[in-house]
Amino acid sequence: VQLQAYGGGLVQAGDSLRLSCAASGRTFSNYHIGWFRQAPGKEREFVAAIDRSGISTFYADSVKGRFTISRRNVMSTVYLQMNSLKPEDTAVYYCAADRGLSITIKQYQYDYWGQGTQVTVSS
Repeated sequence: VQLQAYGGGLVQAGDSLRLSCAASGRTFSNYHIGWFRQAPGKEREFVAAIDRSGISTFYADSVKGRFTISRRNVMSTVYLQMNSLKPEDTAVYYCAADRGLSITIKQYQYDYWGQGTQVTVSS
């Protein structure tokens, strides 16, 4: 499956932004989808994940209550709604697909990765 993340941009602290991850090539509903991010000088970290059906979700503590992950399988797209953005949310955001049994925060378990989209939050 091919993934493309988009929707990033430059916003101010407190603003909202919605990222999209569009998939093509294989049956989208077969994959759990995760969002990860990498800030300058830091390792890539888990942000959020959603299972195949869209029923189960999981969030990093740093974004819980501010970010919402959702998916529309008919559109082969996963969304990451980001509210109350903070400067520390500044990073390149990546989406990834996993064929495993359940959603996971472990990057090595994701089979396919898209190119990232830059999110910059100014203070």
